[in-house]
Amino acid sequence: MVSSSHEALHRIFQEDPGLFARAVRNLGATFPPPLSTVELSTDLTETRPLERRVDTLLRMDTEDGSFLLAVESQGEPDPRKPASWAYYLSYAYAKYRIPPVLLVVCADRGTAAWAARQFDIGPRPWPSLILRPLVLGPDDVPVVASPDEAARDIPLTVLSAALHRRDPDADAILNALAKALKGLSADDESTAATYIELMEQGLGKTPAADIWRHLMAVDLSFFQSQTAQQLRAEGEAKGEAKGQAKGQAKAVLVLLGHRGVEVGEEDRERIIGCGDPDVLDLWLTRAITATSTAEVFDGEAD
Repeated sequence: MVSSSHEALHRIFQEDPGLFARAVRNLGATFPPPLSTVELSTDLTETRPLERRVDTLLRMDTEDGSFLLAVESQGEPDPRKPASWAYYLSYAYAKYRIPPVLLVVCADRGTAAWAARQFDIGPRPWPSLILRPLVLGPDDVPVVASPDEAARDIPLTVLSAALHRRDPDADAILNALAKALKGLSADDESTAATYIELMEQGLGKTPAADIWRHLMAVDLSFFQSQTAQQLRAEGEAKGEAKGQAKGQAKAVLVLLGHRGVEVGEEDRERIIGCGDPDVLDLWLTRAITATSTAEVFDGEAD
């Protein structure tokens, strides 16, 4: 089953095709920015019995000519994939007569290292096909932790957060992205809503997803979009349900642990034992930047 985090890692290139040229510079690959882009059908099925679909397929028209960009989001090594990728490129080239490029996006470092290999297809003395994907993994996309830097390239920041979602830097990227989105004008509300949704998808079920959803409820309450309203409504619903207090307490502990803040047994019991949604919400907000549990409980009597 295709996961939402899988979708986000290739859909971001649909939202901003120019992101490809900017992102792969770190790989030593220089592509001119597109002058225009056409989204093509991802269906590369040749016969009825076998259906093949690439995740995203774009025609990129640049000042140096045109090329096809096939984007694949890969979650884990799969020995069957190189043959499928070779098929995608060969069939797309045969169909459109435009040179293809394969970009594989991996949030897992081991998978990125596997995908970055050269795949020789054919007998060892003379491979008939040589597959050389461009691969973007956590180590190939910089950590965007500055709000100013995030504002200059929001799509790259979304990609950065999605690829670093399991890293200690994830919360800094998400904070920078939230501030950048907050700086958008009211006319850009639909754009912000798109990247909010992509970011939520891209984080999957990692602890960073809890941080992002809380940032949406707190820092982006000014948005009136359907997405933002839904996020706020979910946040309010959590506060109304007593059982959800446990979820909020867990989110505080997960966030502190993710950021490397040591939580003693007494403080842990205090957080788990708190049944006040408002207090837990305050603690969760403080946990985003706190360097100790004392800062989380700042100003409150024991």
